[in-house]
Amino acid sequence: MPADVMQMLPLFLALVATGAVAGVVAGLLGVGGGIVVVPVLFHVLSGLGYDSATAMSVAVGTSLASLVPTAFTSARAHRARGSVDSDLLRSWGPWILGGVAIGLVIATIAGGHALKLVFGVAALVVALHMALSKEGFHLRDRLPSTPARQAIATGIGGVSVMMGIGGGTLSVPILSLFNYPIKRAVGTAAAVGLIIGIPGAVGMAYAGLGAAGRPAYCLGWISLPGLLAITPLQVLLAPYGAKIAHAVPANLLRKLFAGFLALTAVRMLWSVLGA
Repeated sequence: MPADVMQMLPLFLALVATGAVAGVVAGLLGVGGGIVVVPVLFHVLSGLGYDSATAMSVAVGTSLASLVPTAFTSARAHRARGSVDSDLLRSWGPWILGGVAIGLVIATIAGGHALKLVFGVAALVVALHMALSKEGFHLRDRLPSTPARQAIATGIGGVSVMMGIGGGTLSVPILSLFNYPIKRAVGTAAAVGLIIGIPGAVGMAYAGLGAAGRPAYCLGWISLPGLLAITPLQVLLAPYGAKIAHAVPANLLRKLFAGFLALTAVRMLWSVLGA
């Protein structure tokens, strides 16, 4: 067996495990797979000896590519049920794309350390929200008018692409804060994931071309074995996670995952600020 294939075997097995964990946890908690894939893949690649900045860039790029088929399937299903807000998408779409472009430029110029910094800060916020938020709480009764609405969309696009996540992790909590119906928030977020994932994956593939220190068989910052290993299991195992969720207290699960996110965020921030 070729030496490069043998070297890839531990990584491929780790990627399979990443997809399995991402699918189960996403189903357990009702969160997007990217918020699971990125930290797990980052830990896996770091543990295999890859530079932490490289590990983060590959984790983000691979996550963005893997979320596209999942977001497409989810968005189509939600649209069939009438839970996608087409008006909000038309209003937000160009601004989300603008945010994605800004995030990709920052990622290209500043590299993996900037991605770790953004993920660390945003993950801490998400972790605090998951651990402390109360059901039914909202800031206002409706979304703000322009230009605040466009600023929110731009921020979601920029931060999400730098974190390697789709629309759900940020847009659902934000929409909920403005008393937006949760089912329409989830359905619309699935479509937002496509707006983020497609240009985000293309941008990360281009940005990583020729970069040194990447794992074998990468297209830019996208691990092709990662796509093959992560995506199918992520989709297949999510329903099992949802089944497990019915047998375990949801509040406990959210707090445990919030703790995992917080620890990951602290590790990423420490690797940047303590360097």
